[in-house]
Amino acid sequence: MGVSIAGAVARIKRDPLGVVGRGAVEAVCDELGYAWRDRTLDPATTVALFAQQVLHGNCPCAEVRHLPGCRHLSFTPGAYCQARARLPLAVYQSLLTRVVDAAASPATREARHRWRGHRVFHVDGTTFSMPDTPELQAAFGQPAGHVAGCGFPAAHLLVLLSASTGLLLDAAAGPLFTGDVGVAAGMHPLLGAGDLLVGDDSFGSYAHLALLLRDELHGLFPAHHARIVDFTPGRPHCPERGKRAVADTPRSRWVKTLGRDDQLVEWFKPEQRPAWIDPATYDALPASITVRELRRTVTGPAGNPVELTMVTTLLDPLAYPADGERSLPGLRLRRWDVETNIRHLKATMRLDVLRCKTEAGVRKELCVFCLVYNLVRLTMLEAARRQEVSVARISFADAYRWLRHARPADTMPALLTNPHRPGRAEPRVVKRRAKPHDLMNKPRDELRKRLKKKAKVA
Repeated sequence: MGVSIAGAVARIKRDPLGVVGRGAVEAVCDELGYAWRDRTLDPATTVALFAQQVLHGNCPCAEVRHLPGCRHLSFTPGAYCQARARLPLAVYQSLLTRVVDAAASPATREARHRWRGHRVFHVDGTTFSMPDTPELQAAFGQPAGHVAGCGFPAAHLLVLLSASTGLLLDAAAGPLFTGDVGVAAGMHPLLGAGDLLVGDDSFGSYAHLALLLRDELHGLFPAHHARIVDFTPGRPHCPERGKRAVADTPRSRWVKTLGRDDQLVEWFKPEQRPAWIDPATYDALPASITVRELRRTVTGPAGNPVELTMVTTLLDPLAYPADGERSLPGLRLRRWDVETNIRHLKATMRLDVLRCKTEAGVRKELCVFCLVYNLVRLTMLEAARRQEVSVARISFADAYRWLRHARPADTMPALLTNPHRPGRAEPRVVKRRAKPHDLMNKPRDELRKRLKKKAKVA
């Protein structure tokens, strides 16, 4: 869908409820064979209300009918919940895919949104919570150490975002103890040949790097803390693990020195298959791959020296330098941008605790969160173009608030621009004290019985 960012924002604002056009929603329903009746809460209205609910901080369903722009509609909270449940999950997913395709393609096509000719994407995992229902407990599980009835289900969430624009390509929710790398491998089809994936050290395994090379993709990750990296030319190596391994000897074979603490090495396929990859796929991977290892000391956010040891499939030291402007270590440091984007989702938009009580409802709610997040990102890209600043300087919270309150005929104002503060470091602490209540460590029924016994004694 070749459209400009300005055109996409214009279409968003032409829709009465600020999300997607009625025609687009109905076209998706027709494609999926979903039939509906002509009623107040038809599919287009339901999706628009759902998006407005998320824009207003994921407010309760009972509050939706009181939101600005929704007061002319007559419906009960129960009818709205039923309308959301009636609409198949595939409709929400298809709408999200359409918005991603319309937004991501033109945004990442421009050279200014690429790093040395490559589109760069960040991948990272997080969690979110939800109501305590048997269905959600069975689907997602809860953190270890919580007594039954005393905790809330929590889901593992892996997100794939554009490093330059912040647009969200995919968000995969699964059981709490799902591994990141297995889910990330399933996202490879969303990327194109030559795209570069940046993540933490859990993604820098042999199997994942081999899959990236198979799919004509690239990766840049920290070297895993358990991997021995030695830059001595011609050093010995021991490709076997277990009893045949030699202590403090790298498993990789030195191939070529590219510069100071910069080398090409050969990684060998481990005998033990990771649990996240199926046997047929693992057997088809090559016996070894050639990757690049490098180490640099850079200045951290607090001005302190930070040593980075990285592994990448970008082997050319001239095309992808280890020092200077737009270097590999600099790109690696930008990985922390994904933490900011996840904070926007969980704190600013309140994705940290969802409201639906069924697995299908939770997945629909997540789709709408992702859709609204991308609409906010489109608004930020348009504001950055108009105000001639980097999109990273545009305030996400201000764009989010404007989308919440803007009416179709409103002209976008100049959004708040964050000051440029290189080297800024803030402690991760909370100033406001928690309420002095005891934590719930026993089921509620048992606690009620204790209260009644105390009352009788008194």
